[in-house]
Amino acid sequence: MMSQMPQQAALSNCPSCEWPLESGDRFCGACGYDLSVVPVPPDDHPTVALNGSVPPAGDGGGAWPLAAGPGGSGTPVPAHLPTDLPGQSSGGSPLPPEQSPPTGSPVSPASGVRFDRPPEPDEYPLQAPDPRVADVAASAEEAKMCVACRAGRVDSDGYCENCGHAQPRERDHMEQECGPLAAVSDRGLRHHRNEDAFGLGHTALPDGSPVSLAVVCDGVSSATRPDDASLAAARAASESLSAALPRGTHPQQAMHDAIVAASHAVNVLADEPATAREHSPHQNAPACTIVGAVVTSGLLVVGWVGDSRAYWIPVDRASPPARLTEDDSWAAQMVSAGLMNEAEAYADERAHAITGWLGADAYELEPHTASFKPDRPGVVVVCSDGLWNYAEAAEEMAEVVPLDAAVRPLHSARVLVGHALDGGGHDNVTVAVVPFPAVSQGAGSD
Repeated sequence: MMSQMPQQAALSNCPSCEWPLESGDRFCGACGYDLSVVPVPPDDHPTVALNGSVPPAGDGGGAWPLAAGPGGSGTPVPAHLPTDLPGQSSGGSPLPPEQSPPTGSPVSPASGVRFDRPPEPDEYPLQAPDPRVADVAASAEEAKMCVACRAGRVDSDGYCENCGHAQPRERDHMEQECGPLAAVSDRGLRHHRNEDAFGLGHTALPDGSPVSLAVVCDGVSSATRPDDASLAAARAASESLSAALPRGTHPQQAMHDAIVAASHAVNVLADEPATAREHSPHQNAPACTIVGAVVTSGLLVVGWVGDSRAYWIPVDRASPPARLTEDDSWAAQMVSAGLMNEAEAYADERAHAITGWLGADAYELEPHTASFKPDRPGVVVVCSDGLWNYAEAAEEMAEVVPLDAAVRPLHSARVLVGHALDGGGHDNVTVAVVPFPAVSQGAGSD
């Protein structure tokens, strides 16, 4: 039976209605919620891997067991499918299968809830180019032409000399192909700027085998400078992974450390001079979510904080796909507490209120990581909620991912962004497509 008093001491607000609580309360005075059913928040430590081994704490350069290839000296480990009970939360509790009610990583009710949906105009006058028709090989001279009237030249201030339209900013639409993996990020059709960011990398482990990494960060729109937060987090996490993996750090430990590095990078943004706060007294701390994936020749590791997701899509579509992450969100909390089923929770207007994020005002940092050993080729789709809002279930995502995604990741990322835009494009959309198993640098094409 769960200890009552320590859990009650950690509750500052009711996890159901956010009503302020007092120490010793057993039920919420506003809605009557039974506080004894709220799970204890997990400790902040790397996940225990599926095979029962704990990733080494150091990065001393030695080979980690799962990295050994055929004929290597690494300890053999059993293969676990992404569609099996997928991984564990940072607290050691199992994550649910895709179609089961989430019973995994408990979110800390003391971490609060943050709404990521501030009021937005229905439409903005200038929309970013559709990634499916944009000519990414346009010449420098063509890039200076107005995207609205297609006739005027763009001045140094970013406005058309002919029609006066402001031009899309650099982050309104971004694409990158990094060897065998790729990512696309788009402002969407409703937001006035792109508050998402991503990072890609392709390197080698100490034994020379290839490893791919992808990070997607979604700025919390209700926070100050969410675009800066997501960019800082994506860069810090990518740099941390790119440095740690070639040294021999276990990928799961490297992912945990990368999330911590990203958190520190976002926290620094809140350290502004006192004079700046005086001029903007209502500003709050920059914040974002994060999700990342590391893919080797035989291992898949994911890590996350917030509601950005990773999906497993096998090349053989006769095999089942799977969602590899569990949201830190109000909806997931309601399902975990048994108050709603998934359909009810995600249909609620509070569904996207997040209970975990990176930022100086986060109650505590709770990185989640999970390890998998797929037994067949596939792709990992790493994305912000701007995509999965339009393909929530793993089966829905698999229907949208092109059949040749493993060999045409950039094309596939464009198709996925286009799917979100066709669905309404209500949010920024960012997606990375990472083939499994990892292949050597230079493989893959658009």
